[in-house]
Amino acid sequence: MKKIVIAIDGYSSCGKSTMAKDLAQEVGYIYVDTGAMYRAVTLFAMRHGLFDAEGNINVEKLESLLPEVNISFKLNPKTGKPETCLNNEVVEKEIRSLEVSQHVSPIAALPFVRAKLVEQQQAMGNEKGIVMDGRDIGTVVFPNAELKIFVTASAEIRAQRRFKELEAKGMPADFDAILKNVEERDYIDTHRETSPLKQADDALVLDNSYLTIAEQKQWLMEKFHERTAE
Repeated sequence: MKKIVIAIDGYSSCGKSTMAKDLAQEVGYIYVDTGAMYRAVTLFAMRHGLFDAEGNINVEKLESLLPEVNISFKLNPKTGKPETCLNNEVVEKEIRSLEVSQHVSPIAALPFVRAKLVEQQQAMGNEKGIVMDGRDIGTVVFPNAELKIFVTASAEIRAQRRFKELEAKGMPADFDAILKNVEERDYIDTHRETSPLKQADDALVLDNSYLTIAEQKQWLMEKFHERTAE
């Protein structure tokens, strides 16, 4: 069975990361959460006071500090899943906060941030046997990926999932604020000049609005076996 690159793109809060982590674990591939990488840069910017009261970014300062940002993934021995590290600090919980969610899209739209992270992501995929999810994996990072999946679901369903996720973690959750954030992120992600979110021509669309986890997993495994057997 040949090794391939699996690129999973789609809208925010579609469960791409959970899906990609589970798929990687199932088939023995390396998983990279590119959204977490952009969230880590956002957390770095927030910690360094690079956002003003209106949410504007001190772009020049961020660009000068970007060489100090080191993002890596560390396997959690209890869960068996990777956790995001910012300069060797595990920040998996911090980067999932609503505050980071509200600031990540403008950070991800900055060309110099995308250039740095895309370069890192492409290097990670050189040996294949990798599952990567994000907004531009199938269009920019790995345009020649053997399996491309584009995930979508309604904004209301995605907001409800995010609401439940935050509640389960004991974090503040307001459904209306989350729905507004989801819709705003959709607009920013699809309209930015650099690497906008869009479906690759050869991507398979997965609308998981009403799929169970088991149904989704079965669909993914079928597509994986089809492509690795070719």
